[in-house]
Amino acid sequence: MAKKQTKSSTATAAPRVFTAADKETLSKLEALADRVIAAAEAGRDPFLDIPSRTLSNVRWCPRKKIIEMGRSTNRRQLFNLHQAKAFMQTLLVAKGAAELIHAGKTLSIRGLYYRLKHRIKGTSENTFETQEECDPIIEDLEVLLDSLREQLHLYADKRGDMVGNIVLVDSGDEIDCSRMGSGGYAIPSIVEPEVIQFKKCTAKFVLHVEKGTVWTRFNEDKFWQKHNCILTHGAGQPPRGVRRLLYRLHNELGLPIYCLLDNDPWGYYIYSVIKQGSINLAYESPRMAVPDAKFLGLRSCDFERCGLSDSVKIELNQVDRRRALQIAKYPWFAQKKEWQREIKQLLDNGFKLEVEALISKDISYVTEVYTPERIAKRDWLD
Repeated sequence: MAKKQTKSSTATAAPRVFTAADKETLSKLEALADRVIAAAEAGRDPFLDIPSRTLSNVRWCPRKKIIEMGRSTNRRQLFNLHQAKAFMQTLLVAKGAAELIHAGKTLSIRGLYYRLKHRIKGTSENTFETQEECDPIIEDLEVLLDSLREQLHLYADKRGDMVGNIVLVDSGDEIDCSRMGSGGYAIPSIVEPEVIQFKKCTAKFVLHVEKGTVWTRFNEDKFWQKHNCILTHGAGQPPRGVRRLLYRLHNELGLPIYCLLDNDPWGYYIYSVIKQGSINLAYESPRMAVPDAKFLGLRSCDFERCGLSDSVKIELNQVDRRRALQIAKYPWFAQKKEWQREIKQLLDNGFKLEVEALISKDISYVTEVYTPERIAKRDWLD
């Protein structure tokens, strides 16, 4: 007796719908592959001209007020024994990124390292020995394609939180950042418009503080509610997701960005990165730097101005002094008299101050007195 025929229960998967950003990134990846294939088919040595990520290839653009990459490139060739491995690693990372985009999935940079790491057939060598070998290749691909890491569907560890009068949509979920409790909304690594959309915002400005401890004080005191703003922090040096979000809040919603950071060279540097961009990752600046960001404090004059006690002083060491002198020579600080006076007074004081030093005045002095007064008086450095 013939067996009864049954229909297959396997459903046909819906075709992947690519966003405009995904289509653009895939187009760049395909063009990269096509150039390599064309060279190989013509019997030429395939190569990649990768913009040089060195200090000598970074320039300050006074018109845009950001740090930019120069035009110098490093040629990476397949038939050069010293460059062949890096050449193949670059194509391997490009292939991994293309697979992620096609799958509609994301991976951490560590996850990509493990996905791509394997023993090369017929050898005792791995494609990547350590993540430290893989990470620079990812950065090379970013600058080669003029694409953010996030557009390659890669993310780093997330750090930083947000609370305030804004409603956003994150991967289809509506989130009211005024109803996030004591923990706030954890800022993800990927905050591109395809992932996060701003639905409603009544806030008048963004206050970015350096550390989570200070952010918690502001959140607990409901500073964002009293002053109709958004509060963010980046757990020290803000990661890419936080910087990119600040850029979007400023450029898409027109919100001023005020930075409340420590009175030390590291606080100055954090402000520099938010405002002008990172020297090491200058190719990111056009999509992350906020030239209009203001430095609200702490200031070198605040020890006397706020009547602080000697107990909150932290003596400058030689590393602090060298770093302060380096920052004073940055072109975007060198031409500004107020910043030169600020850094000189820090060095003359011989000590630095953390924002938490203001707690010695009163638990809520920083939220109820210091910050509102600075904003009302427009007392900041630019």
